[in-house]
Amino acid sequence: MNFEGLTVGFAMTGSHCTHDEVLPQMERLVQLGAKVIPIISHTVATVDSRFGTAEDWKRKIETITGRTPLMTIPETEPFGPSKMLDCLVIAPCTGNTLARLANALTDGPVLMAAKAQMRNHRPVVLAISTNDALGLNAANLARLLAAKDIYFVPFGQDAPEKKPKSMVARMELIPETCLAAIEGKQLQPLIVEKYRYLTS
Repeated sequence: MNFEGLTVGFAMTGSHCTHDEVLPQMERLVQLGAKVIPIISHTVATVDSRFGTAEDWKRKIETITGRTPLMTIPETEPFGPSKMLDCLVIAPCTGNTLARLANALTDGPVLMAAKAQMRNHRPVVLAISTNDALGLNAANLARLLAAKDIYFVPFGQDAPEKKPKSMVARMELIPETCLAAIEGKQLQPLIVEKYRYLTS
């Protein structure tokens, strides 16, 4: 894989339990040659949890990308006029973000970045992590699966016995999904078993 000359927006939302899975993929994109522009939601920017403090996450992101994360709507709105991003990935994409995107709500930097990207028919890649993907959020998931310019990191049930409505993306497939999306293709298979390795 080669991301030389490509600029990838990497937006993180508040599924804190998956951040440790996501950051290595941000680092992979940098190693593969991408210019990575980090964006974080208000929750990531302000909430301390048992998975780490907001300042810790911001420091790790800045170390990986060499850039201070964008945290406001005015910082991400210019993505539209500038056509800066070849691809925007939202990872993790919470159920809250999924629902807001599906209903055209723009109330934070991550959703502003997505709106700016979509106005130019440029790819938005979603790496979902939500406990209600097969519950009330299923309608929003279906709407986005059918939407133009939106692609998904392959996803599956992460704990079907304990959380039967929960689905999480295979975060290790973020770079592959981004490259496919830039070419206008959805990486397949889309529905995978989250807790098992894919076989060739």
